[in-house]
Order: sequence, then C-alpha cells, then structure tokens
Amino acid sequence: MMAQYLEIKGQYPGALLFYRMGDFYELFFDDAVAASEALDIALTKRGKHLDQDIAMCGVPVHSAEGYLLTLIRKGFRVAVCEQMEDPAEAKKRGSKSVVRREVVRLVTPGTLTEESLLEARRHNYLAAYAEVRDEAALAWVDISTGAFHVMPIAPVRLGPELARLMPSEVVVSEAKEADLAETVTESGASLTALARSAFDSGSAEKRLKALFDVGALDAFGAFGRAELSAMGAIVEWLEITQKGKLPILRAPVREGAARVMQIDAATRANLELTRSLSGRRQGSLLAAIDRTVTAGGARLLERRLSSPSRVLEVARERHDAVQFALEQGRIAGDLREALRRVPDLDRALSRLGLERGGPRDLTAVRNALTQAEAIAGSLSDVELPALLAGAVGDLQGHGELLDLLDRALVAEPPLLARDGGFIAEGFDDELDECRRLRDEGRGVIAGMQEEYQRETGIQSLKIKHNNVLGYFVEVTATHAEKMHGNDAFKHRQTTANQVRFTTVPLSEMETKILNAGGRAIEIEKRLYSSLSAAILDVSDRLFATARALAELDLAVALADLARGENWCRPKVDDSRALVIEGGRHPVVEQALKSEGEPFIANDCSLGTAEDIWLLTGPNMAGKSTFLRQNALIAVLAQMGSFVPARAAYVGMVSQLFSRVGASDDLARGRSTFMVEMVETAAILNQADDHALVILDEIGRGTATYDGLSIAWATLEHLHDVNGCRALFATHYHEMTGLSAKLERVENATVAVKEWEGDVIFLHEVRKGAADRSYGVQVAKLAGLPAAVVARAKVVLEALEKGEREGGNAKKALIDDLPLFAATPVQAPAPVVKESAIEAMLETIHPDEMTPREALQALYELKEALKT
Repeated sequence: MMAQYLEIKGQYPGALLFYRMGDFYELFFDDAVAASEALDIALTKRGKHLDQDIAMCGVPVHSAEGYLLTLIRKGFRVAVCEQMEDPAEAKKRGSKSVVRREVVRLVTPGTLTEESLLEARRHNYLAAYAEVRDEAALAWVDISTGAFHVMPIAPVRLGPELARLMPSEVVVSEAKEADLAETVTESGASLTALARSAFDSGSAEKRLKALFDVGALDAFGAFGRAELSAMGAIVEWLEITQKGKLPILRAPVREGAARVMQIDAATRANLELTRSLSGRRQGSLLAAIDRTVTAGGARLLERRLSSPSRVLEVARERHDAVQFALEQGRIAGDLREALRRVPDLDRALSRLGLERGGPRDLTAVRNALTQAEAIAGSLSDVELPALLAGAVGDLQGHGELLDLLDRALVAEPPLLARDGGFIAEGFDDELDECRRLRDEGRGVIAGMQEEYQRETGIQSLKIKHNNVLGYFVEVTATHAEKMHGNDAFKHRQTTANQVRFTTVPLSEMETKILNAGGRAIEIEKRLYSSLSAAILDVSDRLFATARALAELDLAVALADLARGENWCRPKVDDSRALVIEGGRHPVVEQALKSEGEPFIANDCSLGTAEDIWLLTGPNMAGKSTFLRQNALIAVLAQMGSFVPARAAYVGMVSQLFSRVGASDDLARGRSTFMVEMVETAAILNQADDHALVILDEIGRGTATYDGLSIAWATLEHLHDVNGCRALFATHYHEMTGLSAKLERVENATVAVKEWEGDVIFLHEVRKGAADRSYGVQVAKLAGLPAAVVARAKVVLEALEKGEREGGNAKKALIDDLPLFAATPVQAPAPVVKESAIEAMLETIHPDEMTPREALQALYELKEALKT
C-alpha cells in the first residue's frame, strides 16, 4: 500500500494527498505533519519506511469538506485520491492485492465548487495572464457559475484588474512567475505557474474549439493571440485539476477596458468599495447598499460596483429599470417576495456539470424555474423598460423541463443520490414496484399465500422463510400427495411433519424482495443521471434564466435602497460635469443613523465653471468624508444605481483616482511618504481630462516647505496638464492663493465654530478658505494631556508671531520660549459676562410653576433671545 501511496504522491509533489482508506482520507509523511498542524488534529504513526516511523493523520470522509476549506484558506492544495474499486474485487486478485486508487481531483483556491467551500454572494474567480510578443491579456472564469471572460490589457494594468476581480487564483507561465509573483500576491490571489506549452496560442485555440464543440471561434469574438493564450491556459489548468471532467462554461465574453471606469488598486482600497480597510465586507460600500435577496443578484451587484460602466446607454438602461421598480412599488414588492424563493441556479448547474451535484441541485433547478415562470406570468401584461423586458423574456420557455422535474422529484429530497428517496411516487413503475416490495414485502408474501391456498384448497398452507431455503411453501405431510400432483410446486425438503415446496413466481419474488432496496437505489441513480442530462442539454438557456433572475433582483434591490434611503436618480451624460446637491456618504450616513445622529449633506460643483476645488479646514471636520462621498456618488451613478443626494449630474468619469490616507510598505522598503509619492505619480502620469481625482493632504510626510512645494506643483499639474476634475484637500493655507492664479480652481472650506477655546465641527462645506487649522483644539479633543495642549498653544502663538514679523524675529522668539513644564502656569480663566437669559433662568423654579406660568416664561426667554 505504501508503495502505491508514494507513487501517487510523486505525481503531486506540491499538494497534500488525501489518500482514501475506507471511511477516512489519510495523510502520511510530511503531508501528515503539515496537515495536523494546519487542522489542529492528532498526529500519529503507522509502520516504518527506511527504518523511520511514518507520520500519519486522517480526516473522516463525511466531514472532509470542512477540512478542505481550512487547508485551502491556509494556502494548501489538496489532491483527492479515491478508491476506484471495491475492496472485495481487489481480494479476488490475491490476499495482498492493493485496492486500485486514483487522484480524481486537485483542489485549488480557484477551482472550488462545493456549496460549503464558497461564499454564496461572491464570485470565485480563476484567472490567467498571458503575454504573446507585444500583446497581453487576462482571462477569468468562475467554474461555480460558468462565467468566462477575457480582455486585452497593457501589462501595467494587471494589478488594477486583479484588484477589480479579486480572483482566488492566477495562472501564469513559469517563464513569468518571478516577474509576476509580487503583483499577484499583492492582490491576495494564489499563484500557479504552468509550463510554457500551456500558453501556446495555437494549442489554446484547439482546446477552446474542442471545449465549445465549434469549428471556429469567430462567433464568440475576434480574439488576439494573447487572449487565446490566456483562455487556453485556464482550460488546461481545469483539465489538470478536474481530471478531465470540465465544468460547463459559457461562451467567452470579450471585455474592453474602455467600457468601464478605470480604478486602480489603491483607490479601490481607499474608497472601500467591496472591502473595508480591515479586509472585511462589513463597513464597505457593498455591504451598505446590498439589499439583494438572491445569491446571483448579490454577485451581480458586486460585479457592477467593481466595474462601473462608461457606456452612457448602459447606465441609462439600468437607471430606467430602477426607476420602474421605484415607481411600481406593489409590483416590485411582489417580485421581491417571489425572488426570495429562488435558489442559486448558476451553482446548481455547475455542480451537475462536474458530476458533483445531488438531488437538491435537481430540485434547485426545478424551484428556480417554477419561480421564473411565475414571475414571467405576473409581468406578462406590464409595460417594462428595455432591460427588464429582456430579462423577463429569458425567464420563459422551460415548460417541458419543468414538467419533467415536477413529475420526477419529491418536494424535499435528501442530500445524496445514494440515499435514494428523491424520485416521486408514480414517476417510474419499476421503481414503485421495488419500493413496494422493499417496504411491503410481508404483505406481498401474504397475498401470494392466500392465492396458493385458494388454488390448492389447503387452508393450512403457509409461506415461510429461513436463511437456508429462503422463502418456501409449507404443508403438513397429509397434504403432500396433493401438492406433488401440482406441477407448479417443486419439492424442496421433507421433515418429520411437514413437506416444503417452491414455485417459480415465489423464487422470482424472493429475489425481487431481497434485492428491492438495492435495486430501488440503482433505479434512482439511473433516473438522477437522466434528469441531470436533460438539464445540462439546455444549460445555455438555464444560464440565461439565471442572469435574468439576477438582473430583476438587482433592479428591485436598488429601488428598495433608493426608497428607503431617499436617493435620487442621477442625470448622466458624456460631459465633464460633477454637480451634486445635498450629497451624502452612504456608509457614514448609515453609521450615524444607527447612533441617532444626522448626516450633514453638502454640495459639489466640478467641470462647469471650475474643475478643481481646493478644500481647507481642520482635521475631524469632514474633509475626507466629503472627498470620498463625491467619488462614491460617481461610482454608484455609473454602475446603474440611484445616488445619495437631492440631485446629481454626473458626466461620465473615465478614471477614478484617490490618494486618501497612507500607510507604509515595510516589506518593499517604502515609507509612508514614499507610498504617497508613488500613488501621486501614478495619478499625474495617467489621469485624462474625464478623470476624477481626489487628493487628501499631499506632501504631509516630509518637511513643511518640501510638502508645500510638492502639493503646489501637483495642483498646478492637475490644472494645466491633466485638465481633470479634482477635489484637493490640504492644510497648506498658502495654497489658497492659487485660486487667483489658476482660473479653474475654487477655494472651499469645511466650516467650524470656536466656542470658549474649543472647536465645534459643523461639517458644512462652503466656498472660501479656512483662516486656520485648529490643530491644537483637535489635539485637545483627542485627549492630549492639558500640559501638552497648553505648551502647544504657547509655541503656536510664538511661531505665528514670528511668521508675521519675519524670519529673524521668528528665530529670536523661538529661542526665547521657556522650556516645557509638566505643570505649566495656568492661564487665568476668561471672564465671562453673565447674559440676560442666564439671569432669567436663575430665577425660574420649574417645580413651583403652573403650566400657564411655564409657558409665559418660555415666551419671555424667546423675547430675551431676540435682544
């Protein structure tokens, strides 16, 4: 056995080998050591190899999926080795014969299909990147849904595209492994290197033709050599991991970079589109807006949010769909309730195609089609916008398949086909007979006994059973002659007082009864295969239905969001406008609402009279929130959603760039400032005149004048060279003078109010410039010790005075500053003059007042307030 294990393990050196041993998958040698540590299970030993103990651990087959998930998440790959014959068959070859085993599947992050291993509301992409001469392309597939896409890209765009797709695994040529490892791992994906032959574009074309059973790929699109290479590499890897059982893949869809808003990896992270900065879904824009009720709808929402459209007609069609659902509240409500009962059709089809499905996947298809037909019927007389009308058209035409599945399947089937019991009574006569025999064997024998009693006239005749003879007819010796005279009864055995016979029908019935249970299971397995084949024969139409259900779900979900949160339909066109009235940040607004606090809405106007807003104001006043909310409104508008504002006019944004916040990158030797400069350089080198750029505190990681000069030059470059729309937040108040020199720059500030030495944030953006940053007051709010705050005020006053009086005076003042004291001399408390209202309040005693007196006092206070 161990020789067989070592031989199979040698074929998969980079994977843990799950070696089937009866009811367990067992691991040996180094695999066992690694798995026991990763899974926190006991490590034991089994025998010796080269005089060394063989380390061993194992996991039960029935719960293997949970262990697989843990291993995959920890970066392992697993080769699943199954027993390919019954142990009894192996023994026929000799007592020491080893059961034949084969690896039936290589489990990797991008090739998961099991429901328990996947997130229902997220895609699980496997991607492949290829370069052929001066061309490059990226292909990606989700084998759990059949989605297959490809796009030509420039090599520099690989990182941003991986950030958009967030694949679990990326396949590259071994010749490019070293060059691409950093880019792939930064995206969070697992890297798989294949031989160069897997990327040969000629072989790739043949593989794709064979996969889709076509003579030419022209019907799918005009693919370049790099695109063919990337798609072919994916198919090659699927053949390796699935051991020839290829999933059902839809025809490849060719995407173009010009059709979607370009967003780089840093911007996606900064804006927290689909993941928060902590890496979780909670706290992201996606989590804040997701009101879908189906898994397919949730995946479609994430795709749309990750890839906002730049095609005007597409955005407007999606807005029309949301507008319809918003206006037709009753229809949308009924539709939403029907969609709640729709199972995950995409993934059920995928599991059936890979022969990893079960009876519940058959019923998932049936239930999905039942709801699809009902939805189509309910909307048949409704005038729908184009997008929804097309979706409803794809819901229909499954009557024959639905009728077959309705007749064939029970309402609540078991998980596994081998358990039986999922085929409905009355669908198959032979199956019904087997079940009757299995469940009512005694009754069938009793019926035959009565029949034989009538035929022979012997009322004492009995049909009995034992382990030697099986079923037999028994009469007393006095009736033996009568039985011998009937040719239908064959003598079996004579005892002292009884004579036993059998008949051909009784022997046949005995065989049927004894085999009825097993035969029923075999018939159900056969019917399962035929029903799966019937479903897979129309998989293309079923995938279209799944897409239609997701489209309907997303439209009504976005309408529900717009209704519940008071969002408006944006006006979109190809201009450079970004005019927002009463804009809000959807994530921050939800967080404040949960605390009972209101969100202060703000306006923004770019691309008309001015392209750039230079935003000043203190920390904590809301500058970063204002920057982000306008970027998110553009993303939402172009993905097809309504937006959090009173009104919005969005000219199509080609590229979205964000330089907000910073962290160092120690692994690559980059300081916080270096990271900031790299990201700023990318913006200045790439932004076109339809881009939207949001920049926050450029130049803060270096000396004051260095930072100011960098921020100054950056703003000038955005204005003069890039010519794009931008929101530029800064604490360098010196820059506010640029609004007089650059015609398309406007100053704006976040308003605050100072009260008795403290700062009150109003979170209101106004035209104009801030006169100061209020940094010391913010530090006080943060909880700095009073001594530090007082010292900071003294230093600040000295520096400001020195700045006014000139450089030498500034130096002299700093030299004259007293040293820091942990307990500084307390400044005299400001004398506050008592107001007339305070004096009146002192004379009021509420417990002693009548309601009329209290009301009168309130009127008097209001009058005093006016004066």
